[in-house]
Amino acid sequence: MSRSSRTSWSRRDFLECAALASLAPALSAAAQDTTMRTREIPGSGELLPVIGLGTYDVFDVAGTAHELAERNAIVELLLDKGGSLIDTSPMYNRSERILGSVLDVSGRRADTFLATKVWTNGLEAGVAQMTRSAELMRTDVIDLMQVHNLRDLDTQIGTVREWQQDGRIRYSGITHYRESAFDAMEVAMRRHRPDFIQINYSLGERAADERLLPLAADMGIAVLINRPYQAGALFSKVRGQELPDWAREFAASWGQFFLKYIISHPAVNCAIPATSKPQHMADNLGAGFGNLPDTAMRRRMLNHYLSL
Repeated sequence: MSRSSRTSWSRRDFLECAALASLAPALSAAAQDTTMRTREIPGSGELLPVIGLGTYDVFDVAGTAHELAERNAIVELLLDKGGSLIDTSPMYNRSERILGSVLDVSGRRADTFLATKVWTNGLEAGVAQMTRSAELMRTDVIDLMQVHNLRDLDTQIGTVREWQQDGRIRYSGITHYRESAFDAMEVAMRRHRPDFIQINYSLGERAADERLLPLAADMGIAVLINRPYQAGALFSKVRGQELPDWAREFAASWGQFFLKYIISHPAVNCAIPATSKPQHMADNLGAGFGNLPDTAMRRRMLNHYLSL
């Protein structure tokens, strides 16, 4: 893999990440003493940790030493606490390049489940884009390649499948982030049977409960969840509200409350909240440890949210 596009980042700059990581609050003692929860990828049995990292917007930065060190601190927290999945896309501008630089300098590529997307029209354009994604992320194998927002799906999924056969891609996927696309997602799931889907689902966006999550479970398709905080709307809803005492049995913050509602759904493999702040990454990771709410508790969580 060519390294000609390497971002300039000295080892001294890299060491700044340690100081940044120290700003993040420690996970609970219980979290430190256990392993992050995992779910099996249905098609392979491979275990995938339930909390990952999204890079939309937050990894689209110029690549200064401070910016790279801060993002390295976030990735190190994820990997050190047992997470692995990092999701990105060519649509996210500079994110693939920044992620590739961070993983290259840290030497943590082998610990990472690297997911990106193809987002273009036409066979040649799709091949060129996927090739460029691998170059930017400095990897020979992409763990998960997803057709972003179903764009030119029939063409791009064909190339993804060919690359899977060649060992350049491990898993195939399709994505969308709007409930209005769920009918099209269902058709695509039935027609193409991808290894993964990525969709929006949260306490504030629950339409996936109706068909897509049950269908994924029935078809043996793994599920990633984007927009777990509904682009911040969930936090706006609870602003000024104390976390209920009964919720403190399984969550230490509203962020963990929201994430545990998602990952307690049996069809969900991994939620991928995006963040540019190490302290938020640490809090997100806490949702991957400890008790999960059961069906009755999930109902109580939803009723409490709706009452606010």
